[in-house]
Amino acid sequence: MGLKCFPKHACCSSQGRSIVHRVNLEYLGRVVFNTDGLLYPDSVVGTDSHTTMIDGLGVAGWGVGGIEAEAAMLGQPMSMVLPGVVGFKLSGKLRDGVTATDLVLTVTQILRKHGDVGKFVEFYGEGMSELSLADCATIANMSPEYGATMGFFPVDHVTLQYLKLTGRSDETVSLIESYLRANRMFVDYSEPQIERVYSSCLALNLEDVEPCISGPKRPHDQVTLREMKAGWHACLNNRVGFKGFAIPKESQGKVADVMLGAALVAKKACELELEVKPWIKTSLAPGSGVVTKYLEKSGLQKYLNQLGFHIVGYGYTTCIGNSGDIDEAVASAITENDLVAAAVLSGNRNFEGRVHPLTRANYLAFPPLVLAYALAGTVGIDFETEPIGATYQAITKRNPIWNQLSVPSGNLYAWDSKSTYIHDPSYFKSMTMSPPGPHGVKDAYCLLNFGDSITTDHISPASSIHKDSPAARYLMERGVDRRDFNSYGSRRGNEEVMARSTVANIRIVNKLLGGEVGPKTIHISIGEKLSVFDVSMRYKSEGHDTIILAGTEYGSGSSRDWAAKGPKLLGESSDSQEF
Repeated sequence: MGLKCFPKHACCSSQGRSIVHRVNLEYLGRVVFNTDGLLYPDSVVGTDSHTTMIDGLGVAGWGVGGIEAEAAMLGQPMSMVLPGVVGFKLSGKLRDGVTATDLVLTVTQILRKHGDVGKFVEFYGEGMSELSLADCATIANMSPEYGATMGFFPVDHVTLQYLKLTGRSDETVSLIESYLRANRMFVDYSEPQIERVYSSCLALNLEDVEPCISGPKRPHDQVTLREMKAGWHACLNNRVGFKGFAIPKESQGKVADVMLGAALVAKKACELELEVKPWIKTSLAPGSGVVTKYLEKSGLQKYLNQLGFHIVGYGYTTCIGNSGDIDEAVASAITENDLVAAAVLSGNRNFEGRVHPLTRANYLAFPPLVLAYALAGTVGIDFETEPIGATYQAITKRNPIWNQLSVPSGNLYAWDSKSTYIHDPSYFKSMTMSPPGPHGVKDAYCLLNFGDSITTDHISPASSIHKDSPAARYLMERGVDRRDFNSYGSRRGNEEVMARSTVANIRIVNKLLGGEVGPKTIHISIGEKLSVFDVSMRYKSEGHDTIILAGTEYGSGSSRDWAAKGPKLLGESSDSQEF
């Protein structure tokens, strides 16, 4: 049940107890800065796309690339073209049984259809008074999924209540309210609302939101819960694409008996004595240690443990393939029988190969639905007609293990030549004070030919490292055991690994291979099919430029810095072109 740094003057850490965005929300976010009596609004840019969670607290923030963040940490200003602002008016109230996840998936679909890439979105309207701070933070956190730079919620009484709840002093909260009211930046729903002018406007009545999930491959492909069963079977029938797997009719009933080999079997599902199906892999990765506290204090964690949803970590785990591998018997059954395995997660990202290389279908859902699908053992179920089965502590003192870590002295980082995680970047060695600028491209070879919606997860995967990949070969040559490969995301500090992981998503479709799925391409002059890395290195050694052809939405998603640096390391000499 996985949920899914930023410099504020220096880079922050979650200290192993909370994802950094929750730390910002619960502890670091000022809303209004007070520097020796000079007041000004809080803001933040971060090295992760989900920095936008802080916009739910009324703090303007968004994710940037590593290069931009490093410049900010060194005191350089960040300039940008002022984007358009989409006004999103909310009215009404969510019906009973409809959650913030249902709302955010609906908002994501509406905004993607409207076209808000690179824009600011500001939410307003009387419906805002019916949302909790957690609801607002959830919607703001999904900004990358609906394409916006940020989804902003102005400060209101709910924000002030949250600030008090999370330990900000009454004096501080009073100062924040007074400053924002004086500057007409505070929203009071008990007063007449001022009509604001936006670049474009959208509206949603919260009463129209239905329980839904999203998938199987993109976060903006919404499926209402009542249509899920029919939609799943349609996906099996449809040709390979965003909503299709092209599974022959005669193969759609194929299953594999892995009951004896499954490692994850829950004892009972609370009072109803239901069991999570033994072929289901379960995990729980909250965004904050606070969640652990209230689950334990409420006595509910033991029931999650009974169902197999033990806490495996905080933040980036399940949704980025870091919660561990699935049982070998299950993995073998999927591979040998060419099964379409599905993942259901309460995270943000469901791009192909991200949760696990073997889950071809990935659906976003709210946490109770994750549990329901785990108990059902299949996404091919209609829940409307079918049964499932017969205190805050100072963050600096919270983690003594973190506080006891030895920190080396000195102003320069001491590179470890044997480390396979952090490597002295080769591209710094030839860097000059003046950028080389663009250059002409002549007689270039096409390295890859893609269709639409090639995301940063396709270009720069963050999931587990496949045993037959160039990155795996690199690690094994340096004595790293397969069980210690970890994930691409954990090895982003080593450009040797990241170059080998560029366009290494196992579900990517390269048209040069005639629609074959996998991270390979053709060396055109010799006609040999090899990994993308190996082909690119051959072209590079031969002195040839290469280009990538791609359709619309190329590069959408997070991890944009490596999605740019990776192709550059491969020798791609021009920006990928949309056509």
